[in-house]
Amino acid sequence: METQLNQIREQSEKEFSGCSSVKELEALRVKYLGKKGELTAILKQMGTLSAEERLVIGQLANAVRSETENRLAERLSELKTSEMLESLESEKLDITAPGRKKHIGHLHPITAMEDEIKEIFMGMGFSIADGPEAETDYYNFEALNIPENHPARDEQDTFYITDKTVLRTQTSTVQIRVMENKKPPIKIISPGRVYRSDAVDATHSPLFHQVEGLVVDKGITMAHMKGTLETLMKRLYGEDCKIRFRPHHFPFTEPSAEVDFMCFNCKGAGCRMCKNEGYIELLGAGMVHPKVLERCGIDSNIYSGFAFGMGLERTAMRRYNIQDMRLLYENDIRFLERF
Repeated sequence: METQLNQIREQSEKEFSGCSSVKELEALRVKYLGKKGELTAILKQMGTLSAEERLVIGQLANAVRSETENRLAERLSELKTSEMLESLESEKLDITAPGRKKHIGHLHPITAMEDEIKEIFMGMGFSIADGPEAETDYYNFEALNIPENHPARDEQDTFYITDKTVLRTQTSTVQIRVMENKKPPIKIISPGRVYRSDAVDATHSPLFHQVEGLVVDKGITMAHMKGTLETLMKRLYGEDCKIRFRPHHFPFTEPSAEVDFMCFNCKGAGCRMCKNEGYIELLGAGMVHPKVLERCGIDSNIYSGFAFGMGLERTAMRRYNIQDMRLLYENDIRFLERF
C-alpha cells in the first residue's frame, strides 16, 4: 500500500505538469481525488491494516493527499492565467481599425411640431387631454350640434366602422368628454390623429393630425380667442407672422372664424400650393355654441368659451417650408434627414 501511495504521488505530479487545459486538469482531479479516485480507493482499505500499519500508512496517505491537492491548485492557477492571457491576446481591440458609425434617430417633423405646440400651450396654462380615435356617432356629431342631415355625416366625408361608430373626424370629441366630466374653468388642448375621406394632394390627406383647444370660463370673449391664437402663431413663426380671420360657420361654434396664414411659398402673391389665394387655411375657431355647453351640463348663461382646431401637417409645412404634404408620409430618408 505504501508503494501504491508513492506511485500516486509521482504519477499525479507528472500528469499535472503535462496537463494543458482546465478541463483536462479537472479530469485528473476526479481520477486521483474523486469519490472513486485512486487515492480514495486506498484509504478505504485502511480497515484491513493493523493499528501500527494504519498509523504509518495514514500519515503517508495524508501527506500524499495534501501534496496532490496543493499541486492541483498551483497547476489550476497557472492554467487559468495562461488561458486568460491567450484570450486577451486573441480579443485585443485593433485601435487602428475604423469605427462603425452609429445612426441616431430623431423626431419626425410632425412629432416635433406637436411637442412644440404642447409646450407653448402648457406655458399658457393649458393641460393635455386625450380620447379614442374610434368614436360614437354621438360624440363625433350629435354632441357637437351637427344635425343628422349635415354633409359631414355623409360617407363621402367620414369613415364609418358601423352605423353608429366612426373614425373621428376631429379631436373635438375629446372636448365634449372633458366638458361632461369637468366643471369650468377648463383650459385644454387635445392633439391626435383624425380621419376624413379627402383626396390626397399637396395639402390634403385622409389621415392627418390635429391639435384642438378649448377654454370655458366666466366672461370668455372673442378677444381671448384672438389673443391666444396670435400668441401661438408668433411663438411658432416669429413676430412678423401674418394671419387673418375670416367669418365662417361651424355647427359647434357661434360666431365662427377661419384663421389663415400667408403662404410661405409665394408670400401672398398666389401659387399652386395656396391655390392662388396667397393665404393657406390653418385652423378653424369660434365661440362654443350655447347648445354644446348645455348638452354637456354647463350653464351657458353663466359660462362661455372658445374652441379652435389646427392641422399639424400644415403647421409643420409652414415651419419647415415644405411644399407638399405627401412628403411627410413617404418615409424617404433623404427628406427626413433634413430635420
